[in-house]
Amino acid sequence: MKLQKETSTHGKWYDDACGAAFALELIGERWSALVMREMMFGPRRFTDLRAGLPSISAKVLTARLEGLEQSGLVRRRQLAPPAASQVYELTPLGQSADGLLLEMCRWSFAMPGWDRSLPTSSAALMLSMRALFDADAAAGLAVEGTIRIAGDTFRVSVADSRFKVERSEDGDARFVISAPSTGPLRRLVYGKVAPEDLSGFGLSVTGDESLALQFIDLFHLPKPVL
Repeated sequence: MKLQKETSTHGKWYDDACGAAFALELIGERWSALVMREMMFGPRRFTDLRAGLPSISAKVLTARLEGLEQSGLVRRRQLAPPAASQVYELTPLGQSADGLLLEMCRWSFAMPGWDRSLPTSSAALMLSMRALFDADAAAGLAVEGTIRIAGDTFRVSVADSRFKVERSEDGDARFVISAPSTGPLRRLVYGKVAPEDLSGFGLSVTGDESLALQFIDLFHLPKPVL
């Protein structure tokens, strides 16, 4: 007999009152958590979500969005003119899953078998940077910068040993790091490859480059668990 998921009734999928089981009922279905990841830094249009998750079909994305809406984790909103686009965004309840996704990132990065060569979205890169931020190394540093990845622009800031990132053009950027995809940025942030050695891949750093490199040095991948 095939197990049927009923997202509107507690406990009908796993038949288990454990809070972890219920959390998995809400976001454990394939793609659901990644759809939420794409909205962690601001509202997204349907086409933006497809671009961030190129392997998902329109049909599956529509189904996951409907399920997340029914669970109260995602809502739709119409932007004011001239944009007048429909966007999807996390509700306060959906945003509260932020810490869960961060901890999943931290836990998985040290696991053997992780293929770091696979492509990833700009939101995924920003989430990984939040997960791997070294607060101790940031003591005394205060800076605002901009990271541009293709059509995505993020404002990043460090103050009081805290790292913040959001989709925005606002802010007093001391440096701007630009790249056509996440690949060169991952090599810069986690491989510590010099910017000049990545220029052939479309990466550029403008503004205060020394401050940008100081910022980049706040993020390090953990060693894999043997």
